[in-house]
Amino acid sequence: MKKIFAVAVFATMTMLGTTAAGAGNVHSHAGSRAGGPPEPQPGAQSGVQPGVQSGTASQQPAKAPRQVSEDQYKILLNQCRYADTQEAREQCRADVAEQYRVGKHDPTLDCRAYSGVTVCGELKLSEREQACVQESVQGGMTHRRAEVECYAFR
Repeated sequence: MKKIFAVAVFATMTMLGTTAAGAGNVHSHAGSRAGGPPEPQPGAQSGVQPGVQSGTASQQPAKAPRQVSEDQYKILLNQCRYADTQEAREQCRADVAEQYRVGKHDPTLDCRAYSGVTVCGELKLSEREQACVQESVQGGMTHRRAEVECYAFR
């Protein structure tokens, strides 16, 4: 039930242009986003935007899948192989199938490549991966690169 709610919250927040999620293991990513929404500032509250009523997932309107190119869709699916557990990989693939569909190229989709690994969109990082990101950033690596490398290699 928590995962269903977290996916519904994530979908709603994505629809509203918010990238931070405050439920379950859904985590926002930092780093510059070409053409994307502004990043939440440290200490900023995540969740529902002012003036928007919150409710249960069943009260939220259904959101049409985001249209992306075939290449972007393949990247989104392929990056699921780096998730920590079989369950996380399956959930990742289900999220991609629910949230995206092949259509035209989306220039606002945040795609990046580091160390031979290309990912798009928001990465759902485990607690271990989040700790890796913090450690890497403290060591001087950019947050975006640390996210990709910790997600894929650690």
